[in-house]
Parts: sequence; C-alpha cells; structure tokens
Amino acid sequence: MDATTSPETLKAVRVGFARALPIMLGYAPVAFAFGVLATQSGMPIWLATATSILMFAGSGQFITISLWFAGAGLISTALAVFVTNLRYFLMAVALAPHVRPLKGLARLIYGWQITDELFAVHITAFQQGWELNKTAIFTATGCAQFAWVMGTVVGALCGSMVSDVRPLGLDYALCGMFIALLIPQCTDRLHIIAAILAALFSIMLRLAGLGQWNVVLGTIIAATICAIVETKMSQKGKFGDSDPGKEVQA
Repeated sequence: MDATTSPETLKAVRVGFARALPIMLGYAPVAFAFGVLATQSGMPIWLATATSILMFAGSGQFITISLWFAGAGLISTALAVFVTNLRYFLMAVALAPHVRPLKGLARLIYGWQITDELFAVHITAFQQGWELNKTAIFTATGCAQFAWVMGTVVGALCGSMVSDVRPLGLDYALCGMFIALLIPQCTDRLHIIAAILAALFSIMLRLAGLGQWNVVLGTIIAATICAIVETKMSQKGKFGDSDPGKEVQA
C-alpha cells in the first residue's frame, strides 16, 4: 500500500469504527436475545446465525422466529418480513443521492447492510457535509453486522442456559441506542420539537389501544406537522420581507 494513502485509509477506518461503536454496543445485547429466543423456538444454531448474516434486520428476524414457532409457512413468513422491512425502500431513496459514486456490487452490499441505526448515522453525516468514503462506510456497516452476528452466535449457544431474557433488561439496549442516535440529529429547534411530538403522539396512540403501530403513526404525524411548519417558515423567510410592488425573481 502506498505510504501516502495508508494514513488516509487508517483514518477512514477509525471514522467508520467510531460511527459504528454506539450501534455495536446496542446491537450485541439485542442480538444475544435474538439468539436465545431463536434456539428456544426450535431454530438450529446455524440457521439463527445464517439469518443474522443474510437478513440483518432485527425486527424482521424477531418476526421470523415468532412465525417459525407458530409453524407458519415460508411464503407467509417471507411476506410478513417484506412488509415489515418496506421502510428500507424509503431509506434507500434518501441515501441514493449521497452514494452515487458506489457502483455495482459495492452499492448492492451497502444497500443490503443498511439498518435503521446505520441509516441514521450515515444520513446525519451526509447532511452535515461528510463526503462519501468507501472505507469508512463499509467499516461502519461491517463492524455493526459483526456485532450483530457475534451476539446472535453467543445467544444461540447460551440458549439452553437462559430460561428468560426479560430479567436481563436487554430490551432496553435498543431503546437507549435509538436515543443516542436521535440526539445528534436534533440540530435545531424544529428537530427537537419533531422528536418531542413524535414521542407524545406515540404515547397517546399507544394509550388509545393502537398496539405496535403507535410509533410508526406517531412519527409520521409529527414529521408531517413539522414539514408543513418548515415549509411555511421557509416561504415566510423568503418572501415575507419582500416588497409587494416588486416582482419576485425566480
């Protein structure tokens, strides 16, 4: 490797690892819980591990083991996972303008490794002016998936020794990680208001008996309100002080 590029590569690796570290700390315990539940549901260790390698989607994987335990067919399981993971289509659309330099296999691998948390980290970095670096982004995605797969393996191996994962408090790890990812994105007052509104609407919808859709709908409602407010504020800032007698220039 060229001596002039080696320090740049090492720096990119450090950047990618630093971005992935909070995600890794959140993924490991949740993946451990998945591994335990998978083996307790009758899924072989090799299949639980393969699921984390090939699917790499927490919600989809937990749905898979619940349907596996219920004896659902392959088509029903695949359809349920597909619907659950449709949100990744929107994430891919948002990331597409920033990853245009990625071509062919590199783009496919990047798209396959994108999760909610990695999307949050990368879209925030891109919006803050971070330039695309293949080494950095693949270090981040690779480290995150490594933590997820290793957590699954350890959990699957310990499945017979852990009768109930709930007392371990592992379910709070993912919540804490999402909060840690949310904070850097609250860069102005409107973003803070959007986060608070989303939380309030989610709680209200949950209390209204909406079940697991409360978070999705609460987020959509809050985002829609704040998007409308932002549009109105932008129009006011652009045209509010202009002279009515003057023609607005395109």
